[in-house]
Amino acid sequence: MSVEETASAGVPSTHNARAAQGLELHRYSDAAAGTKNTRQTVTSRRSLIRLPLLSSRTEGECLKAAGPPLDDHEGVEARLARMTTAAPCPITFMSDFGLDDEFVGVVHGVIATLAPGCRVIDLNHRVPRGDVRSGALVLLRGIQYMPPGVLLAVVDPGVGSRRRAILVETSWGYMVGPDNGLLSPVVALMGGAARAFSIENPDVMLPALGRTFAGRDLFAPAAAVLATGEANPDELGPEVDPHDLEPLLLPLSEVSDGEVAGQAWWVDTYGNVQTNISPEDLEEAGMSPGQDVAVRVGLMKYRVSWAGSYAEVAEGRPLLHIDSAGLMALAVRGGRADEHFTLGPGTSVVIAV
Repeated sequence: MSVEETASAGVPSTHNARAAQGLELHRYSDAAAGTKNTRQTVTSRRSLIRLPLLSSRTEGECLKAAGPPLDDHEGVEARLARMTTAAPCPITFMSDFGLDDEFVGVVHGVIATLAPGCRVIDLNHRVPRGDVRSGALVLLRGIQYMPPGVLLAVVDPGVGSRRRAILVETSWGYMVGPDNGLLSPVVALMGGAARAFSIENPDVMLPALGRTFAGRDLFAPAAAVLATGEANPDELGPEVDPHDLEPLLLPLSEVSDGEVAGQAWWVDTYGNVQTNISPEDLEEAGMSPGQDVAVRVGLMKYRVSWAGSYAEVAEGRPLLHIDSAGLMALAVRGGRADEHFTLGPGTSVVIAV
């Protein structure tokens, strides 16, 4: 039977294209995995690396086909099906690799080899090394501005250990990364996981002697084949219970009479300090914009204005304002709030009347 005849029999066209190229991924099972010898696995991996682009659709066409965000009339699986049909979809890439080494470029190279028509958006590669919580917060701040598609997130201090590599289906798209809590907050923000999979199929991994660069050897190939529609999620590995994924607990603010106790979450490149305190928290405690409030950091107490912008205070003066993520942040006009208040991520902060 030819490819065209197979298509007329109702088999999806992307499946036919993979078969025509000699790459026939199978639904993962431990029994099937156990029948493969080393030579067969390596050959399959190498054939995957040489895969040509099987779709000529542009990113704009992909997003148009994906359509608007989910509403009450469409399920997650239906939206994801439309996205993968319109592949290649964009990949949003975030890591703690930094820019001093070749790591980010190598991951880009793997994706460009497997999915040459796929756009990669670099969200951030300066997450503090191994800081899972900081990486999770980057994703929370940025995901709502990223086009639907595939998220590739790598902050992986447990690389090479028994921690799982996971793929999570959400209303936004696919999310690929280590099962160490990195993806948990952003998955929750997107309404939770529809399904989750442990990435274990060696056919979608690059051969490597070492186990220290999962971003290149495992996560990048998985993201690429998902973005191009070359593989379905259940072809990457066994399905797992989303409730069994590693959680990441982020501290909540505490509102009491006249004050809110919270924590510094993030210091940006300008020295502005984002907290986990919301404007609603302060209003519940009796504070309002334009008011001077007390800020306590340890034994130190400061009096600052709740301002709408930096321009509302004099040069060198501190202020409290709503930042671009909608949370309360401390800043100093023309200076650095982290130095002025002597605080960093994790420091306790109390804002009071």
